Amino acid sequence: MSFASLGLSAPLLKAVAEQQYSTPSPIQQQAIPAVLAGRDVMAAAQTGTGKTAGFTLPILELLSQGTPVKGNRVRVLILTPTRELAAQVAESVATYSKYMKLKSAVVFGGVKINPQMMQLRGGVDVLVATPGRLLDLYQQNAVRFDSLETLVLDEADRMLDMGFINDIRKIIKVLPAKRQNLMFSATFSDQIRTLAKGIINDPVEVSVTPGNSTATTVTQYVYPVDKNQKPKLLLKLIEQGEWQQVLVFTKTKHGANKLTRFLDEAGVKAAAIHGNKSQGARTRALADFKSGQIRALVATDIAARGLDIDQLPQVVNFELPNVSEDYVHRIGRTGRAGATGQAVSLVCADESDFLFAIERMTRQAIERRLIEGFEPTHPLPEASARSGAHKRKPHHKHQAAPKREHQDGQRAPAAKKPFRRRAPRPSGAAPK
Repeated sequence: MSFASLGLSAPLLKAVAEQQYSTPSPIQQQAIPAVLAGRDVMAAAQTGTGKTAGFTLPILELLSQGTPVKGNRVRVLILTPTRELAAQVAESVATYSKYMKLKSAVVFGGVKINPQMMQLRGGVDVLVATPGRLLDLYQQNAVRFDSLETLVLDEADRMLDMGFINDIRKIIKVLPAKRQNLMFSATFSDQIRTLAKGIINDPVEVSVTPGNSTATTVTQYVYPVDKNQKPKLLLKLIEQGEWQQVLVFTKTKHGANKLTRFLDEAGVKAAAIHGNKSQGARTRALADFKSGQIRALVATDIAARGLDIDQLPQVVNFELPNVSEDYVHRIGRTGRAGATGQAVSLVCADESDFLFAIERMTRQAIERRLIEGFEPTHPLPEASARSGAHKRKPHHKHQAAPKREHQDGQRAPAAKKPFRRRAPRPSGAAPK
């Protein structure tokens, strides 16, 4: 199947060809015809599957057939949860509409509002926005929605997680009742379906990824390690593996800053990206990471979704997330669009419950690997992902011990008499 067979016009096909895309991804094959037919769409797809083009291309096709936009009006509204995702979606819109006479804009918080108001004065065909800044602009009469044709909720589940539900409801109230609605989400959770009932009308449902699964192109490892040894182990992995580009996730902003300073002082150029950073600083850090000027980008979960980084080879969970689903989104930064990637988690005994919950949710036991010199004081129990039971002993006739590596990274023989201290029974809740 080609993009031309989907019913896209020559200007769009030219722009797509310039991006060296020849065959639509599965999400594009299903979503584009439904959007072009004017149907409401609910699509479950992880980032990295081509979902942005899945709604951008047909929207631009429909806009090219309509009437020009008027002052302060918007024809298509795309809501995203984060500034970074908003900027990247806006970049895609600009890229694909390169040969079309359409205007687009992006608005988000963290920067001055007046330039955004000026940009909207002449009206835009496509507006990409975060919910809070959009409401600010609406309250100042900088944008009106009486000409709105299409609403897109991108990363809808993430918007709910980040507490935007009230803002979304306020926005929905001021939109025309007659409009096309497109909702893209990593999963169709109960919360998402509840939200959809008040927005989506008789939708076409599209799903290209099984719920709460990890990409088969991503190799996953757990390195058991004591908490205070994590920074040194991360440094060793970066230097030993000669990693030139690694995205590292921490739980807190303070933790991200502290780890960034440690890596910088050790000679690994790093930058932090989180909610306390200005938009300019976040944009610069991401640009420097993409260009290779920095090797490690240390991020909180604000960057777990929507970051578009081509061929990202390594993702590290310096700390496991409290919510199992966030693990899937974090490691989804690598192994995208058919490429291979590696996801590494540095896990201490205190994080056992989080690890077991992840393994139960993904129905997948993650291989443990011990690094010589970093053996933890309190080992992690092995996991049986299918049953949810956790094995207390490293050795079993049907289960291998955690693999041990020498300082040079080569596999070493397992110890003959492994340490068998009993670990506390996990008390993690059952997966949702």
